Amino acid sequence: MSSEGTGGGEKPQMVITGERTVPGIWHENYWFRRHEVVYEALRDVVRDKLVLEAGCGEGYGADLLSREARSLVALDYDAYATGHVRSAYPQVPVVRGNLVALPYADASFDVVVSLQTIEHLWDQDAFLAECVRALRPGGTLVVSTPNTLTFPPGNIYHPKELEPAELRDLVGTHARVASLAGLHHGARLAAWEEQHGSLVDAQIAGPYEEWPAHVADVVRSVETADFVVREGDDADLAASLDLVVTARV
Repeated sequence: MSSEGTGGGEKPQMVITGERTVPGIWHENYWFRRHEVVYEALRDVVRDKLVLEAGCGEGYGADLLSREARSLVALDYDAYATGHVRSAYPQVPVVRGNLVALPYADASFDVVVSLQTIEHLWDQDAFLAECVRALRPGGTLVVSTPNTLTFPPGNIYHPKELEPAELRDLVGTHARVASLAGLHHGARLAAWEEQHGSLVDAQIAGPYEEWPAHVADVVRSVETADFVVREGDDADLAASLDLVVTARV
């Protein structure tokens, strides 16, 4: 099956199950771009570094980061996901492994990135301990997760979603939290919502085949520039869509 719509190029396409975000499908474009923007924001963090992506999913993020990193390994527990990465992104080294028992020696990486993964795990504490173990002294851990205060409830793949303070405290037991940022809609999507209401609610209100034209049109058009990552006093964590924590060891 080839990509359609937003992904560009010909490559195998994963089946949509609701467990992970997949590029190249027009009605998933909002969620894909919402995830992709955080990867884009990490280009400088991973540049010329030894990087592990823990929980790589479809692999688009590992592909993006690998262009900046000195070296990058993508890891996922799911055999379907790792097989897809090998096929779709053959230049990205990928390993099937347990996220709470990483198959790497202590101090193996400069940066560990894990985006939109921790909410899928039953033992989040053990996962973070493993990430920190695999980092070199002075290394960087970046974890993102949907903000349970604003994320639609009921995702069967999320055994434990986190509020801002929960995420900060959980990561802080293993490493020094340097920042906790919030992902928000940018000006264009905010203006759309002022006129039409919540874009997320509009998408989950019914099957995409039944979306009104104005919803379908905006979903198709979303780009990473339609989101902004805010830190410090501007983070507005309670209202953020996703949370991004950066920590040092």
